[in-house]
Amino acid sequence: MSVQAISRPVKDLSFLPTANAHPNNLTPEQIRHYNEQGYIRPLTIFEGDEALRIQNYFNFLLEEMRRMNDGRDAYAINGYHTRCRGLWDIAMNPRILGYVGDLLGENFLAWGSHFFCKLPRDPKSVPWHQDASYWPLSPSRTVTVWLAIDDADEENSAMQFIPATHNLGPLEWKETDKPAVLSQEIVNIHRYGKPVVNTLKAGQMSLHADMLAHGSTPNLSSRRRTGLTIRYCPVTVRAENEHWNKGAIICRGEDASGHWTHNPRPEGEDLSLKNKPPVIGAN
Repeated sequence: MSVQAISRPVKDLSFLPTANAHPNNLTPEQIRHYNEQGYIRPLTIFEGDEALRIQNYFNFLLEEMRRMNDGRDAYAINGYHTRCRGLWDIAMNPRILGYVGDLLGENFLAWGSHFFCKLPRDPKSVPWHQDASYWPLSPSRTVTVWLAIDDADEENSAMQFIPATHNLGPLEWKETDKPAVLSQEIVNIHRYGKPVVNTLKAGQMSLHADMLAHGSTPNLSSRRRTGLTIRYCPVTVRAENEHWNKGAIICRGEDASGHWTHNPRPEGEDLSLKNKPPVIGAN
């Protein structure tokens, strides 16, 4: 297996620190931590019955997809924020948008979503990787929300970060040789620092920069681990692939350029394979 060194592509993969002296929801210390370490955690969004309602909503979607019996697995609810009303509503939740807006400013959108459901005894890992290195977007200004649907901890394969790697540019990687959700694997990841386990209670979320190295181990426990990622970016980001700019929700402000197609709130819950959204991202 050959090791591949990533040469810097034409697209801009640099990190732009957030400059917000008067945030409305985050603290200045949290913004400083995001700029320096690449992530913020934990932030509580849903509690009690609300958190249970979100969990039950995912259980409904998973059961609906299984009922279709078309070969899809627990990772397949990917990109359906423009076709599922409940998912659209989560992406537009004012509490989530408040935190994201403190990092991205007045005009931003959600371009992707993905439920990462690691069932008990799931042998697949998500190798260490940097999202923006393979996304067809430039510049790399996406903030990822990771919303815990189930409690997530080290035992059931919570996501892990390597702090401050978002400022290092593209890292050397190879094709992984183990069961995995993603084929890329950063080489000798531990040279970049000690991992931080993204322990979250159901209903809590984290935020991380799109070039922060992260991954997760196989779930060898008897507990499910499900998280919902939602990807937000300023309207000034450009998609090189036309499928990617068609799956947007303009969350705040406007896209005067018209580059991104705004999708209004769906009427129902459509998980069918017809016009299936493009598969994007891994965590």
